[in-house]
Amino acid sequence: MNDKLGLPVGTTLDRFIMRKQEDFPYATGELSQLLRDIALAAKIVNREINRAGLLDVTGAYGQQNVQGEDQQKLDVIANIRFIRALRNGGEVCTIVSEEEDGVIQTGNTKGKYIVAIDPLDGSSNIDVNVSIGTIFSIYRRLSDQGCDGTMEDCLQSGVRQVGAGYVIYGSSTMLVYTTGNGVNGFTYDMTLGEFFLSHPNICTPKTGSIYSINEGSFNSFPDGVKQYVNYCKENNYSARYIGSLVADFHRNLLKGGIYMYPPTAKSPNGKLRLMYECNALAFIVEQAGGKATNGSQRIMELVPTELHQRCPLFIGSTEMVNKVEEYLKAEVEVH
Repeated sequence: MNDKLGLPVGTTLDRFIMRKQEDFPYATGELSQLLRDIALAAKIVNREINRAGLLDVTGAYGQQNVQGEDQQKLDVIANIRFIRALRNGGEVCTIVSEEEDGVIQTGNTKGKYIVAIDPLDGSSNIDVNVSIGTIFSIYRRLSDQGCDGTMEDCLQSGVRQVGAGYVIYGSSTMLVYTTGNGVNGFTYDMTLGEFFLSHPNICTPKTGSIYSINEGSFNSFPDGVKQYVNYCKENNYSARYIGSLVADFHRNLLKGGIYMYPPTAKSPNGKLRLMYECNALAFIVEQAGGKATNGSQRIMELVPTELHQRCPLFIGSTEMVNKVEEYLKAEVEVH
């Protein structure tokens, strides 16, 4: 008899969350349930993405989001699915979404948590079947329970996150998250309808040989970034840029590398959103042993002043982020 036939399928996300909850005697279960709600919505969105070409849900929706970007049909679908799951779960009082102008009150006034979410990152890749993803941040509310969440609840710095994660919809679907005690990744088994622990205790390499940046904008990069890109080429680093933040970040997290979205002439404050993208990935990379800055400041220490605030991002292996910061610092000193 083949010994492999009786091997266990692994630890499910639900069981893993339950075990981790037992590590914290003061935990009351709400955060665990919130993570389950996100996983459920991810399963539904995964189904929609896999059927997209058959159901005519690819392509532009015909409207723009608050950032002036053309919304794709799947952007809208994912936004609806995650908001509905979080509202029905009952643990979240307020949601802020990259696809919505203002805050979304769930009606769960006793909910303890705030969620900031990019329901579907990588919209430009939807129509061409390239990996896309979901990014989320979880905060404890600051206001008293019994009423709607406030803007102060939503505009918290990244150091106040109690959880963050992303889902990548690619050759396999994975959910990666942290609650401040390391990073763990789960792969979705569609035949069983479950996420299984596949990447326990993810630790990103201290350095790597991959750099990810849109070199089409090279001429408008700050001089320090240009010099670092040239340094990468001189050292025979590999350029890898998919154009889906989650996909580029996920590869570099596992293999070692740096993702950069610097300020440019077109986007002087950078293009990525602090609340919906940068904070969550910064929390994850730091928990995995990496680093995330805007070029001079730690991402998670930035205090947002508006919901859709943008910022530059340099994130990945610590030694690589340190190196690009050296070039940027030298540029400032010269000027």
